[in-house]
Amino acid sequence: MPKNPVVVITGATSGLGQLAAIDLAKRGFHLVLTARSRERADATKQMIQGAHASAQVDFFYGDLSLMSEVKRIGQEIAAAHPVIDVLLNNAGIHAFKPRITSEGFSEMIAVNYLAPWLLTHTLRTSLQHAGKAQVVNVASEASRNHGVLRLPEDLTDTASFTARGSSAIYGKTKLLNIMFNAELARQWAGTGICVNALNPGFNVTGLGREIRYASVIERILKLLHIGDPRRGAEIMTRLIVDAKYQEVTGGYVNVGTGNPIKPMHPGGDSAVQRKLWKATEDLLSRKGYLK
Repeated sequence: MPKNPVVVITGATSGLGQLAAIDLAKRGFHLVLTARSRERADATKQMIQGAHASAQVDFFYGDLSLMSEVKRIGQEIAAAHPVIDVLLNNAGIHAFKPRITSEGFSEMIAVNYLAPWLLTHTLRTSLQHAGKAQVVNVASEASRNHGVLRLPEDLTDTASFTARGSSAIYGKTKLLNIMFNAELARQWAGTGICVNALNPGFNVTGLGREIRYASVIERILKLLHIGDPRRGAEIMTRLIVDAKYQEVTGGYVNVGTGNPIKPMHPGGDSAVQRKLWKATEDLLSRKGYLK
């Protein structure tokens, strides 16, 4: 990689993304981070520069649940950074009650799947200009609890659900991430861009902030040394800096070992992956978010 490579990270104002950002700053990366809140962005920047005083940190602001803002953020980042070495699609939510965005999408589908798909597409030219770049997608073994996959209906499904039922929807968005990762690797073969996904394992982070008594549960888990988010952040960093992963594309690897994981069916089915890609492309084009 070049000196001071540029890494774009979504969801870096808390949790795993923030830890990965601090680690990459120490390694000399120029951080380009997305945020909704300027207050949280300022706090994150102070934290990063406290760990590495000379860290370069740029923020771009917007709401990743809205595709119009994802497209705008992507265009602003691409204009400011015509060469991008790494894109880390990390932002995600587990919503325990249904919320529909102003654009008519289920919030979890929008943030966890459509946003990384669209942002990656929007940053393609900047990634290609690097000559050798990486896209790293944060998936999850929660994908094994994905209910029944229905395409293209799942992309626009806004049916109500209970807190208990939310797990299958979250798992489905993570399955979509895995499938997107594999098809993106095929679509971008020969571009010089490696594409890989990871399972960060169970982590005590803000992802479960909507759970009742979340802060109490978090303290108990930390006392028991369960769900240390540093393990999840470490596999993100490893995929970016370890040379062996820069020669692999289309992989899905596990926290800790870094070994390949076989996705839950139909996650590894190339025909279903292509169907998902086409359905997503058609949906975002129809809505006017793709060129």
